[in-house]
Amino acid sequence: MMRILRFIGHLTLILFFTVLTQIGGIIYLVVVILFRKSVAVRWIVFASIYLLSTFLIVPYLAPVFGREKIATGDGVVIHNFFTTIANRNYVVPKVNTLLREVTLDARKSYPTIEVHCLDGNFPFWDGFPLLPHLSHNDGKKLDISLLYTDDSGELTNTKPSRSGYGVFEKPLASEHNQNDVCKSKGYWQYDFPKYLTLGKNSDSLLFSVKANKKLIQSILNQRAISKVFIEPHLKMRMGLEHSKLRYHGCRAVRHDDHIHIQVK
Repeated sequence: MMRILRFIGHLTLILFFTVLTQIGGIIYLVVVILFRKSVAVRWIVFASIYLLSTFLIVPYLAPVFGREKIATGDGVVIHNFFTTIANRNYVVPKVNTLLREVTLDARKSYPTIEVHCLDGNFPFWDGFPLLPHLSHNDGKKLDISLLYTDDSGELTNTKPSRSGYGVFEKPLASEHNQNDVCKSKGYWQYDFPKYLTLGKNSDSLLFSVKANKKLIQSILNQRAISKVFIEPHLKMRMGLEHSKLRYHGCRAVRHDDHIHIQVK
């Protein structure tokens, strides 16, 4: 019985690390096979090999699969360290080019602005899902944080949540409430990211209509862009109309805590 329970436990961890990080499951499997006696040694070796792989090996293998790490600097930042340590910060080169151009353009109007990147894609294999996202599986997709002002009305690079997800810019009473529509149709997962905030940074931040409109217009002006997803009420609030600015559907999750971009 204990052998069966241990097997189930190991299998669960392999699946968990694979879903969360892509490479963690196979590393854990190898370590379990090689280090069967000491649990403490096993976890130390696993953590060491995983970190070594994540920071020193994977970045050099990913280009073989047409992907590279999100290029940070000059206003492009990874919002949460978990994104990096879980290997969820890989994109095709087109996305990095787009990020540089969009940030440069946005900084003409807002010199201190930062573009905060959330989940991108895993480093290897098209079609490998990056859960809980439905389409982040080919290096062409990236989530980006919205922009906010602080108590004084100044644009700030602080975001409402630590993860970048889950604190929504809810529709006003006069605006269309897509969340209510989707939830009424049984799509229970639509606002699930509210459980994934990892804590809040501030409750006083305000959605910046002007800065977000500028950012999204800059993204839409890029020839490489294929689609941008955002919640319908924010699209209307900002007065944006564009064939590439679309609604993602009830099967996904709400997009009034971030925007989703994808390149051709």
